Amino acid sequence: MSDVAIVGIGIHPFGRHDLSGMEQGAVAARAAMADAGIDWTQVQYAFGGSSAAGNADTMVSMLGLTGLPFINVANGCATGGSALISAYNAIKAGAADVVMAIGFDKHPRGAFDPDPADFGLQKWYGDTGLMLTTQFFGMKIQRYMHQYGITRSTLAKVAVKNFENGSKNDNAWRRKPMSEDEVLNAQMLSDPLTQYMFCSPGEGGVALVLTRADLATNYTSKPVYLKSAVLRSRPFGSFEVFNSWLSPERGDSPSVAAAKGAFEQAGIGPDEISLAQVQDTESGAEIMHMAETGLCADGDQEKMIQLGETSIGGRLPINTDGGCIANGEPIGASGLRQVYESVLQLQGRAGARQVENATTAFTHVYGAPGISACTVLSV
Repeated sequence: MSDVAIVGIGIHPFGRHDLSGMEQGAVAARAAMADAGIDWTQVQYAFGGSSAAGNADTMVSMLGLTGLPFINVANGCATGGSALISAYNAIKAGAADVVMAIGFDKHPRGAFDPDPADFGLQKWYGDTGLMLTTQFFGMKIQRYMHQYGITRSTLAKVAVKNFENGSKNDNAWRRKPMSEDEVLNAQMLSDPLTQYMFCSPGEGGVALVLTRADLATNYTSKPVYLKSAVLRSRPFGSFEVFNSWLSPERGDSPSVAAAKGAFEQAGIGPDEISLAQVQDTESGAEIMHMAETGLCADGDQEKMIQLGETSIGGRLPINTDGGCIANGEPIGASGLRQVYESVLQLQGRAGARQVENATTAFTHVYGAPGISACTVLSV
């Protein structure tokens, strides 16, 4: 089986735009192809998806009617990660040498309002307010803070860091730095999480061009190797966004198995990672996911974040582009945005937010109803 390299990356800025979600995806696709020095006729296979902006395969009307296999992917917040895993597996299987992964979306304000029936739940679950993701994340981080001594100051510092990183990212939606006091004193949405600790539904597009590793230098002088791409669904007993019951036998989050599988597949340990992008649906999620993915032990986040170890220039920079908090979360594009940022960093193209001497990167997404996708990249 062939190793896999990423040789082209493209993005349409996140935020609010006049273009349709599909058009934003096409902008990202053209940018990725330009980065790889290819045109659409050279792409042999494509995988793409969105949650609210249409079927990705219809993008061929904008990019070209070449007859290539183009498969739609839909997997909640892991849609982008699932498109990437599909592209990775297509190359590994020998189905194609040049493959594109695309993710895009265009969510209106208040877009995260799912129907219980779509998740196998009855109407009462929504009528009682239990479908509110803000409520779920508030409950989950409250319990975690009690168990492991995480303070409200640390919750706020995660958001402050991500807004600061976003201020250095021209493609981020929110580029205004915020102080810890501003974050802490913002409107309370779901105790202990305030307004500025949450991400928002948004718009944007990201595309990646992947090739067999032995062909990578035909397209770029700085290939980034996709060492692993792993997705896992929830195990029994895990506490998830749309669980209508919880077993007394507690199980791990799917992020635990996804991250473990990604590190094992890559042959790289968490202690060898130069920088990481982890799902920060809100500040508490970033904190919990740090431990779930093996980047630290439960409770260590308090000291790490207070000391600035997860900031750019720290021991383990996390969400160097501002994460979901600064970029927003267009579901189809979000996981690929993490990989886009990691490739920029590993190629030394991240500008004001560049992490020095970065050689490895880790990405992680998590979403309803309990799905996680992780990757490990290296140069």
